Amino acid sequence: MRLGVLDVGSNTVHLLVVDAHRGAHPTPMHDDRAVLRLAEHVGPDDMLSKAGEKALLHAVQNACAQAEKQGCDELLALVTSAIRDAANGLEVLDRIRHRTGVDLQVLTGEDEARLTFLAVRRWFGWSAGRLLVLDIGGGSLELASGVDEDPDVALSLPLGAGRMTRRFLPDAQHGGRPDLAALDKLDSYAAELLGPAGKKLRGAGRPDLVAATSKTFRTLARLTGAAPYSAGLQVPRELNADGLGQLVGFVSRIESSALAELRGVSPDRAHQVPAGAVVASATMRELDVRCVRICPWALREGVILRRLDSLGGV
Repeated sequence: MRLGVLDVGSNTVHLLVVDAHRGAHPTPMHDDRAVLRLAEHVGPDDMLSKAGEKALLHAVQNACAQAEKQGCDELLALVTSAIRDAANGLEVLDRIRHRTGVDLQVLTGEDEARLTFLAVRRWFGWSAGRLLVLDIGGGSLELASGVDEDPDVALSLPLGAGRMTRRFLPDAQHGGRPDLAALDKLDSYAAELLGPAGKKLRGAGRPDLVAATSKTFRTLARLTGAAPYSAGLQVPRELNADGLGQLVGFVSRIESSALAELRGVSPDRAHQVPAGAVVASATMRELDVRCVRICPWALREGVILRRLDSLGGV
């Protein structure tokens, strides 16, 4: 069957179309994304603006047209932290459902962590042993650990690269250089939130493999020497703490407009790289992780796999 997953995140609206059936490797057939930065449309009153709602409606309509063009048998639609954080998020989704017929499901942070963990487990397999999975999104950081397909511990912290950029590094959003004092404050803030999370994860047992997903981790790995995306999904990629430490020092001293010109950095997300690097560094430090394996599968693949599992023998 042909499945489409519409993932409305804090930064992008991403449509992934795959051919798949239960027990088989999902084969990507179409991949389309649009930069929306939905979280930036949520004001100080925690309300998603009319402009943000209009942009979201337009993105969903475009995705529906693409899904129909691709011949999708089913479209699975979900939203994450940007809508979770908006006081009027459910009202907005209700209006979009009436306009488009698409029922966007709001995932909790724990849902995200569990679905991402499932995808990573399937990618690396049972031989990976106890897995620890790290995922830095635009609005939140997801953490999960376990030996099965459902993690023993699944956590979500408000440490997304976009959220931390807006809070601590506003100048970076306009192409400027990060403020060093603000980066130190961000590091301390992240460490404070990660402290209790680290205790829970360590209590679950020491991992045999630590994996990281998300655009942020892939970008950081690429900037420290990992193979480019064009080399293929099967090429092993890693990010180690020493290289990340050097990268934090580098990105904290140049303008985000200059970062956007580096290979492996998406121009629309360059301003989030410094915050993402600091959060990644704090996470690895607080969890006593020296190296992570980069996994190409994440939330969208987890949604697909969970749906295929639910079909039973179909």
